[in-house]
Amino acid sequence: MKLAAVILSAALIPSAVLAAPASCESEKYHQYIDASLNWYENLVELAVEKEPSLDEVGQWFLEGRKHHFELNRDAFDWYLANDREKLALSLPVESWLNLSQKDVKALSEQDSELGKAAKLAFDDRQSKPHPQNYALRSAFAELLTHPGNIEKPLNTYNEKMTAIAAIECQ
Repeated sequence: MKLAAVILSAALIPSAVLAAPASCESEKYHQYIDASLNWYENLVELAVEKEPSLDEVGQWFLEGRKHHFELNRDAFDWYLANDREKLALSLPVESWLNLSQKDVKALSEQDSELGKAAKLAFDDRQSKPHPQNYALRSAFAELLTHPGNIEKPLNTYNEKMTAIAAIECQ
């Protein structure tokens, strides 16, 4: 009986060891997603602060960014568990997953939670832009050409990305 328990325990060790890197990689990628979403939220907030009439388009833009990044979060975890070859884990974290339009469309046709997330992102990519999209992009360009205007959120983002890059998954 003890021998069976020892054998069973030994058999489980490799899967526990293999699970640790996947958890680390997933956590690292999730932190990147969260940092990116926070950056876009801050950028929209600054743009709307300067031009309150951009609030509606800013919320529309953020919704699209959320769909995009949440799809990437879900897809990353799916590929990590099912098809690691799709991931470029030797590159910086922001390059670990590269979904083409064709990939997103194929995923959107699945009847799963991942498929639902892909459908939201795919529909965003296919939809007509918000009428104030150009005005929002111009506001972003204005903010980005004056680094002092975005210093605090940019430093926060850069600090988070530096900390994320320092995470080593074995």
